[in-house]
Amino acid sequence: MITNNQVTWVILAGGRASRMGGQDKGLIRYQGKALIRHVLDAISPTASRILICANRNTDEYAQFAPVIQDQITGYAGPLAGLHAALLSSTTEWTGILPCDGPFVNHTIIERFNQAADASGKVFVAHDGEKIQPVYALVHRSVLPELEQYLRQGERKVALFYKKCGASNVDCSDIRTMFTNMNTPEQLTQSKEG
Repeated sequence: MITNNQVTWVILAGGRASRMGGQDKGLIRYQGKALIRHVLDAISPTASRILICANRNTDEYAQFAPVIQDQITGYAGPLAGLHAALLSSTTEWTGILPCDGPFVNHTIIERFNQAADASGKVFVAHDGEKIQPVYALVHRSVLPELEQYLRQGERKVALFYKKCGASNVDCSDIRTMFTNMNTPEQLTQSKEG
């Protein structure tokens, strides 16, 4: 088990949002506030350190929390965000969450803190059916392995986790928090529902 002050939480907001028509997902308003604000409000009472990884609209994101950017160019996906997070983190552990998951709550942080131990380097949320790769807790010792993986042109998050011997964190009882807003239709349906 680890404590909150051993973890830096990084909200990933660095994608192109092509399924959202190019709109920056974290800044899209949902129930009166930006999607990223929902995530921040949920984890701020528990998380000791929070950063945002964004590759555009950095001034807007900086109003919410300190901003870092991918060091690997070309929108290389969530692993580029994890790479930037590990480079920027001053703590032993780094957690990642997506900017477009407005139903997340502090329970996820507690689950990861309880699951983490010296026997593992990567812990990833599992919803009872599959892993949720952008909800993860990673030890800083993984950085060289991640850099090598990315240098080889690899981008698959699940494959990287497998190579690291990732442990699944059972989140089957809180699986509704993994609902992400990836398309305008999902945003509209969720507002209506």
